[in-house]
Amino acid sequence: CDRGGYWTEPSRILFAPPDFPPTWKPLRGRPILITGANGVLGRAFLRVCQARGLDAVALDRAHLDICSREDVLRAIDDLKPWAIINAAGFSKIEQAERERLRCYRDNAEGARVLAEACAERGLSFLTFSSDHVFSGDQREPYRETAATGPLNVYGQSKLEAEKMVQSAFSKALIVRTSSLFSPWDDQNFLTKTLRSLKRGQPVRAIEDIWASPTYVPDLVNNALDLLIDGEEGLIHLTNEGVTTWSEWVSLAADQVGADRSLIEGVREASLALHARRPAFSALTSERVRGVMPSLDRALSTFIFESNKEGLL
Repeated sequence: CDRGGYWTEPSRILFAPPDFPPTWKPLRGRPILITGANGVLGRAFLRVCQARGLDAVALDRAHLDICSREDVLRAIDDLKPWAIINAAGFSKIEQAERERLRCYRDNAEGARVLAEACAERGLSFLTFSSDHVFSGDQREPYRETAATGPLNVYGQSKLEAEKMVQSAFSKALIVRTSSLFSPWDDQNFLTKTLRSLKRGQPVRAIEDIWASPTYVPDLVNNALDLLIDGEEGLIHLTNEGVTTWSEWVSLAADQVGADRSLIEGVREASLALHARRPAFSALTSERVRGVMPSLDRALSTFIFESNKEGLL
């Protein structure tokens, strides 16, 4: 775009997140290449790009192996993108403990190959990391400069991906975020839990893990703004606030008129999970402030949009 920093303008805070920023003119002709077309983030990026008038092409694993340099360079030569958004990866935290090699391949090696290709061809690059790179030892939201210390294979693979990407391409944009909820995904924890509650079925939710759940449309719109504005380096993007999963579900239950007494708060240790989770992994940012709506606003928007989509 011919003017920089739309995401830093006061109007961005007052009217965030707009579908069609009136002061921004998208680049035309060369598309954004989105990996992970079948995933939650991949589908969301394609949807938002289309709504904002951005040319974009999304490829799934069958059409692009992000760990293959040949495949990646061929896709770049064929599509001639100006940027690549890496929305692919291995996100099943429990399964990662049993499939370490696959997790590292998809999360770290794939990100490295894409970063190297973008550096070589002069493209912008956006990839995603996780709050699971932290140990959970502190009790205030983690900033970008906080010390890392992942407890599980998934978090270790994401931290390794960060290091590989930064080494391969210093101008890459790496966004750390947290557990996702979306009105365009019927399989996320919040959607499935609210469906059960509305049917009068009891549910369980962890009461001793604190995090910053993140509303996918907010994440995608803001990440796109940062990419377009040429931001680089490590940035945290989550909705503003901290909650436990049991508290989060209870607030959502109140908004949809479900019975919160059906919610049983449980401790993580009682679930016999294979992967250790950080007890506290809420994120905040030293670099971007006031661009992500509060958790309360995100939850209200999620419920409104999910009802429109017929998910609840």
